[in-house]
Amino acid sequence: MTTDAVTLQSAIDRLQRGDVDGAERVCLAILAASPDHFDARHLLGFLALQAGRSARAVELIAAALPLNPDFAPAWNNLGLALAACGRLQDAVLAWDRAVALAPGFADAHNNRGNALRDLGRPDDALASCDAAIALRPDLAEAHNNRGNALFDLDRLDEAIAAFEAAIALRPDYVNAHGNRGGALYGQRRWNEAIAGFDAALAIDPTFADARFHKSFALLGLGRLEEGWREYEWRWRTREMAADLRGGSAPAWRGEPLRGRILYLHAEQGLGDTLQFCRYAPLIGEGGRLVFEAPPSLKRLLTSLPLPDGARVIARGDPIPPFDLHCALLSLPSILGTTLATIPADIPYLAADAAGVSRWRERLAPLAGLKVGLVWSGGQRPDQPGAAAIDRRRSVSLAAMAPLAQVPGVSFVSLQKGAPAAQAAAPPSGMTILDPSGELDDFADTAALVEALDLVISVDTAVAHLAGALGRPVWLLNRYDTCWRWLLDRDDSPWYPSLRQFRQPAPGQWRPVMEAVQGALRALAGGP
Repeated sequence: MTTDAVTLQSAIDRLQRGDVDGAERVCLAILAASPDHFDARHLLGFLALQAGRSARAVELIAAALPLNPDFAPAWNNLGLALAACGRLQDAVLAWDRAVALAPGFADAHNNRGNALRDLGRPDDALASCDAAIALRPDLAEAHNNRGNALFDLDRLDEAIAAFEAAIALRPDYVNAHGNRGGALYGQRRWNEAIAGFDAALAIDPTFADARFHKSFALLGLGRLEEGWREYEWRWRTREMAADLRGGSAPAWRGEPLRGRILYLHAEQGLGDTLQFCRYAPLIGEGGRLVFEAPPSLKRLLTSLPLPDGARVIARGDPIPPFDLHCALLSLPSILGTTLATIPADIPYLAADAAGVSRWRERLAPLAGLKVGLVWSGGQRPDQPGAAAIDRRRSVSLAAMAPLAQVPGVSFVSLQKGAPAAQAAAPPSGMTILDPSGELDDFADTAALVEALDLVISVDTAVAHLAGALGRPVWLLNRYDTCWRWLLDRDDSPWYPSLRQFRQPAPGQWRPVMEAVQGALRALAGGP
């Protein structure tokens, strides 16, 4: 055995004993003597990857590979480092090279599948996971990743079976338990989902994703007090940790303000802000409130009955000095909201009177009921999970064709974004006015909604807007409903003017449209 080999083995031995610093020192000593020593450079990159220094790992492994370009494990580790840096496309290319060099490299197939899923390519991810499992049926990670790909493809029964296969191979696989809970939640089996999340939490009580997603089931079942407590774990999840603002200021927990300034910041989607801004006026007197909201909502939110001295600012505006901070969706927990105490003093938002008058004049020539339509939610292709939800909650304008058969109704598009273009080619028999280009923010949309008789919307921000204004709104709700709409209800304790029309099974919009058609016909006074 060569001296180099003995020295490298010393580094490996130190790593196996947990002496990462010692292993790194040995590698650096080898490289000082032999700068082109592939194994030392590769191991140094692996050590950086293990330590969370992913950019440094990319640099070191990429520098090592020209010295031994046919070493598949180095390409696999480069893929891991690139993925940790968020460079998923480059990571897939690295794993492509790894499996080309070593077709039987199951871990590389599995890692590649994980990245493809994050890139929004679930079919390709599934094929990659299947390749890994064919090579190593006992690779629990591949079964778990396969379940994630199947979940994204809405094949939930198969996803649950894949997660259960992973758990059978490794009973303490906390992520697989959590993912199984998520798939059960997607099937509206919410009590079983809670049990699944609890199985994950029995292994790791600090598993933030399981606690956060468990909160959805608790809230959806109406167990609000328990649900709000678990919902606070969102700030420890990877998807939301970066959104918590407030710096070093203490979090407000409901104590008297006593002259202090509270920075209240909106979070998550526009609909969340519209639903929960109702809490801002309840914070109470004794201090001053600075409420930060998305720019498209700033003008509308100034209509809230806020305490004297309160300010609404847009995200991106300079934030004035403050003493305390609070995230908007923490207010229901702080204020102890139950199903019986949901603040439903509707309306809590108001449209500009002059704008409403202009829209009423503009819509006066339209015959019969004036009904606003929204058929698609906000598209977020950079967020695979959110994009999958949007595919399930959205429809096309063409799917609303049954509504066009109701006499005595004129339609108005409230749709924004790319799907708004569908209004140029409505279903046969539907006449639809499309003023979407004139709606610059939600204050403009609010004025138009006030001038309508009814809003029919998929589960997106405009449904919340109409509800907050106290206007009649019919919600076209997907089967795997959001927790806020609860289970098996056609009303909502959050919005007294809202009526729900639910899918009877996943993906089935035709029965929803037929039910809405009948209700619309009755409202319009037709036969």
